[in-house]
Amino acid sequence: MSDYKKIKEEAIQALREAKSVERAEELRVVYLGRKGVITTALRALAEKSIEEKRSDGPELNAFRKELEDRIKERKKELSFKGVANFDLTMPGKKLKRGSLHPLSIVEKEIVAIFKSMNFSVAEGPEAESEYYNFDALNIPENHPAREMWDTFWLESSQKISDNNFKSSNKKVEKFLMRTHTSPVQIRFMKENKPPFQIVVPGRVFRYEATDMSHEINFHQIEGLSIGRSINLANLKFIIEEFFNRFFGKKLEFRFRPSYFPFVEPGVEVDIKMPGGEKWLEVMGAGMVHKNVLKAVKIDEREWQGFAFGMGVERLAMLKYKIPDIRMFYAGDLRFIRQF
Repeated sequence: MSDYKKIKEEAIQALREAKSVERAEELRVVYLGRKGVITTALRALAEKSIEEKRSDGPELNAFRKELEDRIKERKKELSFKGVANFDLTMPGKKLKRGSLHPLSIVEKEIVAIFKSMNFSVAEGPEAESEYYNFDALNIPENHPAREMWDTFWLESSQKISDNNFKSSNKKVEKFLMRTHTSPVQIRFMKENKPPFQIVVPGRVFRYEATDMSHEINFHQIEGLSIGRSINLANLKFIIEEFFNRFFGKKLEFRFRPSYFPFVEPGVEVDIKMPGGEKWLEVMGAGMVHKNVLKAVKIDEREWQGFAFGMGVERLAMLKYKIPDIRMFYAGDLRFIRQF
């Protein structure tokens, strides 16, 4: 057993001199691995006499167990020494948390204000039919107002079998990426009886050149209120109340006559910030056109209402003084994390 004792002494000495966890692991492999010194010696016992097995076996097993324990303990010591090299009083690294996109933040704020004024939220598909996007909104085929929207037409089409499309006298209905959120108004009015008032948030698409104030896709908030005695005074109050809350300031307002096919009369809404000199155009609005009410089978002699629409990007740019609409879509985290 003198050889075994010598091996034991060498192993324990090497373990004391180990300066790293990696070195301790190397020693474990050398002595206790599948081809290690102790493992090989234990296997060799099978070829020895019974007397040698009785004398050497217990000692080798005891040495193996002792060495395993020593290696584990040494690894703990070396691990602690590694940690001790660091200043434990230093603050940890701050984890970066994700956040909502600024457009999502602004949209949620807008919707929350209108919900507090008893508006409900409605949504609809981004891929829309020509009927809902144009015809039912008093923009029939060949109407000059269609030139206002350069659209993304889709290749798919379907034969007309629904009475909803009969007014257009078409055999095949075309589809496009919606150019505004107004089609949701038609869908909602077809399925619900007045009175009601809704806001419609969503993304819209227009085929136009991209610059500091234009994008091929952007977000709108559409509003609609239908009742028996709704008038422009109600529209004026809702709009002024919304913008004063959204900007947190008492603003000046200007309502200018304008043309939109789906309202009559129509107005453009301008605002002026306190101390400001320029009027800023922020919204189009007006009283719902009687042809729109007819298209959804609502009696225009009994019911009337107003509608409005605004761009989410436009309001976000004004509120946070963002100079370029393209910043919203650049994917730059330095910009997004500011909000």
